Amino acid sequence: MRSRTSHRRTPRTAQRRVAAVALAGVAALIATAVQSGAATAAPGTAPRTASAAAPGSEPVKLTPAQRAALMRQADSVKAETAKDLGLDAKEKLVVRDVLKDRDGTVHVRYERTYDGLPVLGGDLIVQGDSAGEADRVVKATRAAVKPATTAAKVPAAKAEAQALSAAKAEKAEGADVDRAPRKVIWAADGKPVVAYETVVGGLQHDGTPQELHVVTDATTGEKLYEWQAVQNGTGHTVYSGTVDLTTTQSGSTYNLTDGARGGHKTYNLNRGTSGTGTLFSGSDDVWGNGSPSNAESAGADAHYGAALTWDYYKNVHGRTGIRGDGVGAYSRVHYGNNYVNAFWSDSCFCMTYGDGSGNANPLTSIDVAAHEMSHGLTSATAGLVYSGESGGLNEATSDIFGSTVEFYANNSSDVGDYLIGEEIDINGNGTPLRYMDKPSKDGRSKDSWYSGIGSIDVHYSSGVANHFFYLLSEGSGTKTINGVTYDSPTSDGLPVTGIGRAKAEKIWFRALTTKFTSTTNYAAARTGTLAATGELYGADSAEYKAVQDAWAAVNVGTRSGGPGGGGTTFESTTDVAIPDAGAAVTSAITVTGRTGNAPANLQVAVDIVHTWSGDLVVDLVAPDGTSYRLRNRTGGSADNINETYTVNASSETANGTWRLRVQDMARYDTGYINGWSLTFP
Repeated sequence: MRSRTSHRRTPRTAQRRVAAVALAGVAALIATAVQSGAATAAPGTAPRTASAAAPGSEPVKLTPAQRAALMRQADSVKAETAKDLGLDAKEKLVVRDVLKDRDGTVHVRYERTYDGLPVLGGDLIVQGDSAGEADRVVKATRAAVKPATTAAKVPAAKAEAQALSAAKAEKAEGADVDRAPRKVIWAADGKPVVAYETVVGGLQHDGTPQELHVVTDATTGEKLYEWQAVQNGTGHTVYSGTVDLTTTQSGSTYNLTDGARGGHKTYNLNRGTSGTGTLFSGSDDVWGNGSPSNAESAGADAHYGAALTWDYYKNVHGRTGIRGDGVGAYSRVHYGNNYVNAFWSDSCFCMTYGDGSGNANPLTSIDVAAHEMSHGLTSATAGLVYSGESGGLNEATSDIFGSTVEFYANNSSDVGDYLIGEEIDINGNGTPLRYMDKPSKDGRSKDSWYSGIGSIDVHYSSGVANHFFYLLSEGSGTKTINGVTYDSPTSDGLPVTGIGRAKAEKIWFRALTTKFTSTTNYAAARTGTLAATGELYGADSAEYKAVQDAWAAVNVGTRSGGPGGGGTTFESTTDVAIPDAGAAVTSAITVTGRTGNAPANLQVAVDIVHTWSGDLVVDLVAPDGTSYRLRNRTGGSADNINETYTVNASSETANGTWRLRVQDMARYDTGYINGWSLTFP
């Protein structure tokens, strides 16, 4: 058997169909990634306009064998790593993924078990000089994994019935228990408890395969959470002209097996909804004729899209395959009848595409293929789950890389742009599905963060991260790129200068793979991208300031120079746990290099993750011990505090150690200081 490169023709079609489905994703948990690190100060004077990435912080292009060796090394010392992290004796680590930087720094991602039970929401990443060494750690939850009991008080049958009821409430078809209730520790939402996780199969209301996970408290019977684990999307075939495909010849027969890319295969489901279908094969090495009526055309597009995405991750980010193990996923086309959707599924490790309305428009475009395959990347790395803000970040990640793969393809028939689904005419009037420069142009997505963003559909909350990425790449205002005109606003009315897509995509990939966890929210995404930028370009670089400014422009955190756009910012990203109804805790920032007193408009940006912000009293403490009250048990039951306060600190000496002091005044809710900053305008 041998691999070869062939050509097939897929001309652009003038016919378009209207669809009524949006690109979709997964389902999930809740909480927030935390970041350790020292306080840093950005200089008041502008740094050089551009920085080269620190060579040592670039990822090594690991071969599958090298990756496997690092995972074995991490596995061999996991008990010692758990001890170094101060985990309970009943907690064990399970190695999930590993990355390595050129300077030798190794990032290992772990799952956790407690007394033999899987811990949902207990994932963490350690970073050190060797696999398993924990110099720094990022955790999905700050709560200690010490449930009151691991014994169930309610029968598993109750959890099963509850899960089936949840599926029926969503109008699922053929709902049946796919995976019997298993005992787990639920740690993603407050205090860890013993629970059941039940998985229900069947079909969702639109015909998409269902993998509904329902978590039930095993001591009370209360439903704690539910999420869909099938990640799906929509679009028309984007015909990309005559392109090269890597296929395999066996005797006198050719088939769509890509031996150069992990053995990726493309199958024809021929309107079926299960199994793999039939591997595309034929007596010649020409695939399709550009017409949707020819079954091979959709197969060729899917095969091409998968190859582009594989090459993008390998050549741009050094990752060989979605899991980094050199194994290719596979594609299935012609799913169902009139199915206007496409999806990624972990259970089959595959992308699946319907043929659209009237079975006339296969959903196999470049950006949709990259979008779906990138859901697989997110699942294999951060595991961002489809709920609240983490769900929006999951969906945005697929949009971001769907766009960057399209730019990488450099296909003259479908040029790169910051429009999602621009060719599918989903609205019937030629407009795209989503706009990254101004997400609200679609009528539903959000341009900027607000306190209720986590309660809306993740396809629309994703607008915040999509907008951030566009601003970081290209900047604000009006400009034309590859023939498309954009006009990107900012939430604070101040301009943003972009750093270029090549740098922005490296920052997002590094944050996703080494900083984000299953429960990362927007505040933690800002922290993670800043940490990634600091490692790549330095905390005093133009790129670091641009990340601060781009997040501030979508209302997440403050500008690099404060609200006025100038000055010096000192920031701490060290996480500090806030004990439930306990003593006050502090986070320190040391200010140096200032003269005289602090200003009358000192900006104090506070990022606190907490499940009941109304429990908290928050103070700024000056170097001489003078206290300035920022918040006194306000906010009611709302989660988190992400606000900037103006303090008249003109009577205080600027230099010295300033502290943010936080005390939880009531029981039952938990959280931590995720970070804070002082800006001297």
